[in-house]
Amino acid sequence: MMKAAGIGIGAGMGATALATPAHAAGAPFAHPGLLHTRADLDRMAAKVKAGAGPYAAGFAKLTANRHAQSGWQANPQAVVYRGSGSPENYRVLYNDLHAAYQNALRYHVSGEEPHADTAVAILNAWSGKLTRLEGSADRFLAAGLYGYQFANAAELVRDHADFELGRARELLLGVFHPLSDDFLTRHNGAVVTNYWPNWDLAALACVLATGIFCDQRAVVERAVEYFKHGDGMGSVKHAIPVVHEDGLAEWVEAGRDQGHALLGVGLMGTVCEMAWNQGIDLYGYDDNRFLKGAQYVAKWSLGGDVPYTANRRKKGAIGGWSGSETASGVAGVDPGMTRPIWAMIANHYTKRRGLPASYVTRAAAKAAPEGGGGDYGPNSGGFDQLGFGTLAFSRDRQEAPAGTPSPGPAGGGVRTQASASPAAAGDDLAATGSGDAAGWIAAAGVSAVAGGLLMLRRRGRAG
Repeated sequence: MMKAAGIGIGAGMGATALATPAHAAGAPFAHPGLLHTRADLDRMAAKVKAGAGPYAAGFAKLTANRHAQSGWQANPQAVVYRGSGSPENYRVLYNDLHAAYQNALRYHVSGEEPHADTAVAILNAWSGKLTRLEGSADRFLAAGLYGYQFANAAELVRDHADFELGRARELLLGVFHPLSDDFLTRHNGAVVTNYWPNWDLAALACVLATGIFCDQRAVVERAVEYFKHGDGMGSVKHAIPVVHEDGLAEWVEAGRDQGHALLGVGLMGTVCEMAWNQGIDLYGYDDNRFLKGAQYVAKWSLGGDVPYTANRRKKGAIGGWSGSETASGVAGVDPGMTRPIWAMIANHYTKRRGLPASYVTRAAAKAAPEGGGGDYGPNSGGFDQLGFGTLAFSRDRQEAPAGTPSPGPAGGGVRTQASASPAAAGDDLAATGSGDAAGWIAAAGVSAVAGGLLMLRRRGRAG
């Protein structure tokens, strides 16, 4: 039996009146329903049991990670500091949360109970001790990143007999969510453009995940409204301000550096996926604007040339020091740099929606099999995404669980004829149903194409 407790919205909830999305009004939230639905988890388990690639390679990546081992011992702290304060101990939190998530995911794929027990023990330990987040402005990053990660790990074990569901809700609504919502409202007392998009997007991911996990509709609506119309740099039209005729759209943080641009794309994808699993299509909002921005970042990160419109933004504190900064061109890139963000995005657009996305799929194939926290170095940047997208988000073409948004403008502005990849006449992959072949072929290698199926060269156990 679930241990549930109904509690109110945290004190940081903004007072902005929000319109209820028509396609979400009155519908109960689906659980599990953050990054993974029940259909997703069942698909992973069945595919791995059958030894199907690329799931088998993705699962092997998971089981090899030290965080995914049962018996991981949590080290909960009453106060977590990031950026300043003593001790600056946020690394303990993100390592424990990734261990909880990885063990929970491993349990759903393998059915091995010790992994579920380990995840529950870690999450219960933290919900029983953590009281606040402190530090520099980085405390807002800690709240956003680790809030959405806690919610996703907890969502996978919310039905476990020993999981303290009520206490988990209290932690999200009382510790993580108030800071994240306050950041979206006041931006740490700074002018609204002071912080680059990833700050907003981390907070947005936490607010949305909290609303879904805690069944707080007003919190979910707050996140959806901010994604579409928020004043900060992380709302979709501020993060992706310019759409070009070739179907690519500038990601504003490409004028800063590659790592933060990848972080932003990963966080926006996380927001879109969690919303999608509740019947809210942010992926398709504004004629697939996120796809166009992701395509831009993927092409640029793979070493391609992309345009950039000079961006001048105000900086400083309200009523205090102020100035401005101009990003006049894209930053340099390292084609070898990657984050585990591409499989989720590529599979949504090409498999669920049948849209071409050649640059995104090339980036996904290059990064496969995607790992997670602990596979990308020991520093915090390697733990910003939960990862394991090759296992979790690979899917058959047009495979969509019942209840997901249907194509068409009513589901958030999706137009299946829109393309964010240059395509020759007669090569509309959305219309032919042949899949985004060009992207996967270019990066993965193809030995044969027959009957509409791609036969990929075997890479070790990846298949």
